[in-house]
Amino acid sequence: MATIMVVDDEKNYLWMLGELFQSGGYEVLTCEKASDAVPLLQDDRVDVLLTDLRMAEMDGMALLTRAREVAPAVSTIIMTAYGSVERAVEAMRLGAYDFILKPFNNADLLRSVGKALERTALVRENLRLSQSLAHQYHFDQLIGKSPVMQAVFEKIKRVIGSKSLVLITGESGSGKELVARAIHFNGPRCGRPFLAVNCSALTDTLAESELFGHERGAFTGASARHLGVFEQANGGTLFLDEVSELPLPLQAKLLRVLDTQEIRRVGSEKVITVDVRMLAATNRDLKAEARAGRFREDLYFRLNVVQVDLPPLRDRAEDIPLLAERHLQHLIQERGTRGRRFSPAALTLLSRYP
Repeated sequence: MATIMVVDDEKNYLWMLGELFQSGGYEVLTCEKASDAVPLLQDDRVDVLLTDLRMAEMDGMALLTRAREVAPAVSTIIMTAYGSVERAVEAMRLGAYDFILKPFNNADLLRSVGKALERTALVRENLRLSQSLAHQYHFDQLIGKSPVMQAVFEKIKRVIGSKSLVLITGESGSGKELVARAIHFNGPRCGRPFLAVNCSALTDTLAESELFGHERGAFTGASARHLGVFEQANGGTLFLDEVSELPLPLQAKLLRVLDTQEIRRVGSEKVITVDVRMLAATNRDLKAEARAGRFREDLYFRLNVVQVDLPPLRDRAEDIPLLAERHLQHLIQERGTRGRRFSPAALTLLSRYP
């Protein structure tokens, strides 16, 4: 059963909303003071926070800030009177999911809460998947004793704790996404979402919607609001693979997002602030692509704050036995077999393969 927390210093609103949500099948927690709500948010019981904006002692804006710190997956809806609309819009910029005007229509409020619950479930699922996968991408999962890979490891270690944009380059199959995951899962955002997007798979017509989201009715077939990957990755890391394949018009919009950390869903005038660390990868020479006019030069320089260039396997043949043994151990664990090993002749053959 989903849990809705209502925070308002007007008792009649607490009673009315409590009755409304309980009749809708929700568990309801009510607080007259925002300061009383914070410990309950820390218990991870709440799915949606519904708070009045103007309250004594601690207002809704301050509660929103605390909620994002202690319970980042919780979706917050701001209630406000007509005179506070400007502040409510500012709350949206700070991460509120929605705001609703007092006096409100019960059906509109229930719809907003339903959408907020969908957003909370999506964020929590991303967090769950991120945490369950974290052990697979610890830094020691990157394998290589060759000098070129040791140099790569040192560069990765230097950027793990920073917010710098990282451009990961290398041929297809050289391990670019593995490096991106290592940066995320070993850094301060490891408990937050990690989303990987293959830009070459985005169609020109839907690419903007996939990145930034869209509102219901924004275009033919948009039957419901859709959160783009920037919103889904809020607080975490977004990895744009094959970033060179983005259409030029979308490259301009991506540049603006990197500069402002603000997005706008297709079909909406509302600006949403996001906190996303961006990692990008390409198997092309982006500098050459920029010279040829196929990639924006300003976006190239914006993405290429730190470049991690992954060598192809043929340039680090001494790592092949290590990789082969790691794959063999995975197979042994999966199949429960024992006594399997590579012969010296097999390892030599693999190492010489061109």
